[in-house]
Amino acid sequence: MKKNLFLLGFMACSLTMLGQTDKKESWYFKAGASYFGQTAATEFPTVGGNLPLNRTYVGGKLVSEESVTGSFGEGFRTGITAGYRFNTRLGVEMGVNYYSSADKTMAQTTTDQIFVSNGKPVYNFKSVGQITAFDLAPALVLFLGEHAGFESYSKVGVIVPIHGDLEITTDAIAPTGVASPATVAVHSVDKVKPNPTIGFMAALGTSYKLGKNISVFGELEYRNFTVHGKTKETIEFTQNGQNALAGRTQAQIHTNYQDRLDTNSNNAATNPNGLDSSKPMDELSSYVGISGLGLTLGLKYSL
Repeated sequence: MKKNLFLLGFMACSLTMLGQTDKKESWYFKAGASYFGQTAATEFPTVGGNLPLNRTYVGGKLVSEESVTGSFGEGFRTGITAGYRFNTRLGVEMGVNYYSSADKTMAQTTTDQIFVSNGKPVYNFKSVGQITAFDLAPALVLFLGEHAGFESYSKVGVIVPIHGDLEITTDAIAPTGVASPATVAVHSVDKVKPNPTIGFMAALGTSYKLGKNISVFGELEYRNFTVHGKTKETIEFTQNGQNALAGRTQAQIHTNYQDRLDTNSNNAATNPNGLDSSKPMDELSSYVGISGLGLTLGLKYSL
């Protein structure tokens, strides 16, 4: 009985405190820039039929091999945010951000000579990926109180990418299959478009008043989401510096990512009729991670 009375009293006090909370409805706007470091590294997907491996060959023999892992969570972000405070403690925000990740090596082979292994040529190449994206970031904000001009807060929300892609650049010294010239320098750029996705974010921050309406702020933010490929298109393809994209087939230029390949898929590995080069090729879908911890600094203007 005493326990129940205590709980009722505690609830009554809490409601009274909430009722006495000073009203502080207001709009505010923020502009800031961020740098994120990756927090979780996973194995990259297959790139152009090449496994996510870093391999080194000497004299036609494999001397080292390691998995290529990483996250596209490392990079720079700029953004603007509109916020509304319902009272001294609670508010909501909507951010619009542009993000550009650091370049990440996704697959690489280094060899001192070109040779054939298990029916496939082994040659020098390197594939590097980069993600750029615009996103919306709605969040719920809890203001923790003000002291000596500083006001701390926490927030949780979601990240909704609205536009962006993964660009994969591959440079190779590849065999031609004839005696002269024996090799050709190949440069290609592929753009992978994603399926719709959603991510999670959480942040701790503080602001410091410079004037009646102007403050500086800093936030430590964690975010995590994955990007699921939808299509891939080759937008650049050169050989020895000369544009050779027109000579590529539709299957070589365009890819549709699927969750499953079967006998009806346009893929030579599963279709008994082989690959129809006049149509986009079907490949298994792949995922890349964008997981990072970042610091944001900027200015805040309160109405």
